[in-house]
Amino acid sequence: MKIVFKEHSGAVHEVEGNEGETLMDAAMNNMVPGIDGDCGGDCACGTCHVFIAPEFLDKLDAIDGEEELLIGMTPDKEDNSRLSCQVKLTDDLDGMEVTLPEFQM
Repeated sequence: MKIVFKEHSGAVHEVEGNEGETLMDAAMNNMVPGIDGDCGGDCACGTCHVFIAPEFLDKLDAIDGEEELLIGMTPDKEDNSRLSCQVKLTDDLDGMEVTLPEFQM
């Protein structure tokens, strides 16, 4: 499935993701800059923060308390903020656009 990552600078990275992997994995497997994933996807660091295109938000699993806490510590939190390590790719997300924040934690 296609996922489009947009850097804060405007650079665009179209990548292929696989059902079942995380959005963070798709970014890191395709060397998308700005997704560090320092904790390896354990929802412990917040270095994979992204902004999900609004039309895809209702297709995601609900955010849990741990993820909400970490996102709450980011200075640029928005209503569409998610940690990409917590977003599992499904066929419903084909074509999803995500924007990267200017700075990661």
